Amino acid sequence: MSKRALIFPGQGAQAVGMGQSLAESSPELRALFDQASATLGYDLAEVCFNGPQEELTKSDRAQPAIFVVSVAAYQALAAQGDLSFDAVAGLSSGEWAALHVGGVVGFDDVLKVLEARGRLMQQACEAQAGTMLSVMGMSQEQLNDIASQAGVEIANYNSGAQTVLSGTVEGIEKAIPIAKDLGARAIPLPVAGAFHSSLMKPAADAFADVLDGIEFNEPRVPVLSNVTGKPHDDVAAIKGLMVDQITSSVHWLQNVEYMLGQGITQYVECGPGKVLTGLIKRIDKGTSLHNIQDAEAAVAVAQELG
Repeated sequence: MSKRALIFPGQGAQAVGMGQSLAESSPELRALFDQASATLGYDLAEVCFNGPQEELTKSDRAQPAIFVVSVAAYQALAAQGDLSFDAVAGLSSGEWAALHVGGVVGFDDVLKVLEARGRLMQQACEAQAGTMLSVMGMSQEQLNDIASQAGVEIANYNSGAQTVLSGTVEGIEKAIPIAKDLGARAIPLPVAGAFHSSLMKPAADAFADVLDGIEFNEPRVPVLSNVTGKPHDDVAAIKGLMVDQITSSVHWLQNVEYMLGQGITQYVECGPGKVLTGLIKRIDKGTSLHNIQDAEAAVAVAQELG
């Protein structure tokens, strides 16, 4: 029997209208949005379904919103029958959805965590202007060289072909010609700040206090860490790693390589967009990739996975 993994997108996947067909498909899924609204103190469904985009894009809105849509997509799949998964993983804030589905952190707790995480990251962005740069076609050595020369950091190892740099606006502006001179494609990203870099340290420091009151349980299924690239193997260490994740590089490539090494060939992305299945396709073209953004897709994917 094929091994399979659930994967969850992070901030940037949000789009106005997301989750609406899921919420309209069953009272149970609608209840997730209502529960989230009660916990957060505002109408999350309204922000997800109707925006405006500027509101949905704010970090403290986007992160909980993507989480709820992702969980709703997973619940829609789970309602189709007993499907087991051999690992769960998420990109950046999506790792919190993986922790929830993996049985580590409760639904309401993740909502509170992500609202605080987004708010603290936004404050760090406003305190120190920063940005990010997608770089394609470079070796690890070349990436290290670009980062070193420009005084920026590696934020995301997305695939063998694509890496993201993060740092001050001046540093990223300096990195662009250096990367292009080496033959890279370098594309500035429309982001609020230098995520997954040392510029986020004020957010990480405050986030540690937020996690003090949150209960973490033993994972029911392997949950992969963005920081280490491998599964969380010690429940006591998860809190510290999730704090570190805010300033650390996201090792998504290493997460996928680990899962491939475990013989996992089927990947189901639950939530808005198709970013993660797109990245996995670049890493290994032999995988079976599925996306669930609405109730119809949940039914179709369940039938395909059998």
